[in-house]
Amino acid sequence: MTDDELIGILESLSLRQLHHLARGRVHRHFRLGKHRLIDVLLALPSESRAILEADVLRSQTQLAARSALLAPSSSPSSIRAPKKRPPHKPHAKHPLSSTPPPVTVPQLLEGLGVPLTQTFHPDPWQQEAVTQLATTDVIVSVPTGSGKTFVAIEATKAALKQERTVIYTSPLKALSNTKYMEFSQLFGAENVGILTGDRRDNAQAPLLIMTTEILRNLLYDAASGEVDVRLNTLGLVILDESQYIADPERGVVWEETIIFCPTQARLLLLSASIGNPQDLAAWLTSIRPVPCHLIHHQNRSVPLRGGYLHPSGMFSPLFRTRDITKGQGYTFHPETKRLASQYEEETVGHRNRR
Repeated sequence: MTDDELIGILESLSLRQLHHLARGRVHRHFRLGKHRLIDVLLALPSESRAILEADVLRSQTQLAARSALLAPSSSPSSIRAPKKRPPHKPHAKHPLSSTPPPVTVPQLLEGLGVPLTQTFHPDPWQQEAVTQLATTDVIVSVPTGSGKTFVAIEATKAALKQERTVIYTSPLKALSNTKYMEFSQLFGAENVGILTGDRRDNAQAPLLIMTTEILRNLLYDAASGEVDVRLNTLGLVILDESQYIADPERGVVWEETIIFCPTQARLLLLSASIGNPQDLAAWLTSIRPVPCHLIHHQNRSVPLRGGYLHPSGMFSPLFRTRDITKGQGYTFHPETKRLASQYEEETVGHRNRR
């Protein structure tokens, strides 16, 4: 079969039929348009090309046979009176007409910026977390931007007021440095210290910022008999980004930190992405002398939106809708699909033509 003959047959097929033929032959064929897909099919190696031609001929034969079966017979007995159509309703709308139009770039960016200053009122779950920490361990598993840091700050204030030591841990030294500066402004530089692999400042402060590995090592020393004085007065341990407990390599650090944590200290675990917080709370309850209280919800205080930036500088919304809501399906924005197809044509298509 010549190229012209194969091109003629492929062009007569629908895009859906072309994708069916390309399945297993062309990588990510579902992202290609009709003309681009035909070019890629024509460029297949000779062995694959021969099998493709056989499949094309077979599909044409099946299509012709199906058309012959569906064709109306010329015998008088097969002639039927045409069905009456329902009366035309001029005001009836097509079901697709109810679909809202895709969001525009100005609509996507609407409301972004520095918000107006307002009086802060803690959410009920924040107050609940601070109250529960007086008698139980607490896991706070809520979306990003919901206000987990407020719980940590209020719990720290309560512990320092009782002259108890507070340890705040994070998985990254950069995050520990950020929290050190933030808490120094809130509680005074003389009350805050930092212990990481690179820094050791004000190590006897009542509020210590450190990486989780550093705390685990301190607890190791305490378990071996070398009790650190700070652990005797430890009242609160805050494990930020506690979803790291599921990390294949570093998760054991969080497990051992929780297991060796002094019984008189309360544990506060903060995270936005724990997949099974109820199981983690049950585990803490089983190994700790006090129960663990779980606070978990999926309500985002800050809306989540998505955009697509083309290498040329063109920007468009990623989805048809403005806000990204968990549990709902998403449809890509028409302009994003066009820009993505254009980018693939300019990159992948260029490589295939060489």
